[in-house]
Amino acid sequence: MEPVLPPNRVLTVPNALSAVRLALVPVFVYALLVAHANGWAVAILMFSGASDWADGKIARLLNQSSRLGVLLDPAVDRLYMVVVPVVLALSGIVPWWFVVVLLVRDGLLAATLPLLWSRGLSALPVTYIGKAATFALMCGFPLVLLGTWDALWSRVVGACGWAFLIWGLYAYLWAFAQYAVQMTLVVRRMPKVHRASRPSTMAKVVDHG
Repeated sequence: MEPVLPPNRVLTVPNALSAVRLALVPVFVYALLVAHANGWAVAILMFSGASDWADGKIARLLNQSSRLGVLLDPAVDRLYMVVVPVVLALSGIVPWWFVVVLLVRDGLLAATLPLLWSRGLSALPVTYIGKAATFALMCGFPLVLLGTWDALWSRVVGACGWAFLIWGLYAYLWAFAQYAVQMTLVVRRMPKVHRASRPSTMAKVVDHG
C-alpha cells in the first residue's frame, strides 16, 4: 500500500503561521543583540511558541495539512532551537555549556539521517518525552529572558524559567537516549534498501504540532 501524501498546498493558515515564525527569527536576533529590546524579544518568543502549538491544531481542525507544512514547520522549530539559545548565550543570559549540549545532541540526531534513509525510512516517530522537552525549553527561554529585569517578580519568573530549562534539558537527553535505542534496533533488524525504493522525505505525514 502506497503512503498517503498530504495535499500539495501552499496557501494555508498553518503555513502562514510557520512563515511568520521564520520571518521573526532575524527580528528576534536584532531585538536582543542590537536594539537590546528584551521586551520585544520576549514577545516574539511567546508568539512563536503559541503559534507553533496553534498551527498543528488548525491543520487538523481545518484539514489543512500540506507537504510544505510537513517540511516547513519542523524546520522552523529546529531553527529556533539553534538560534534562540545561541543568541541568549551571546547576551550572557544562558551559559555556553547549555547551548553546546543542545547543539551536540541535535547534531548527533542529524548525523543518523543517512542511516534511516538507507533503511527506507524518512524519520522515526517523535516521542512524547521529546515533545515535552521541546515544550519545556520553549517555555523556559522567554521566562529566563524575563528574569533579566531588576525586580522581585523578574527574579521569581527567571527562577521558574531555569526550572523549565533544566527539566527540558534532562528530557531532551532522555529523548535522545530513546532515539539511540530505536536507531540501534533499526540498524540491526532492517536491511538496507535500494535507492530507487527509498521513500520520499515527504512520504510520512507528520502533524504540525
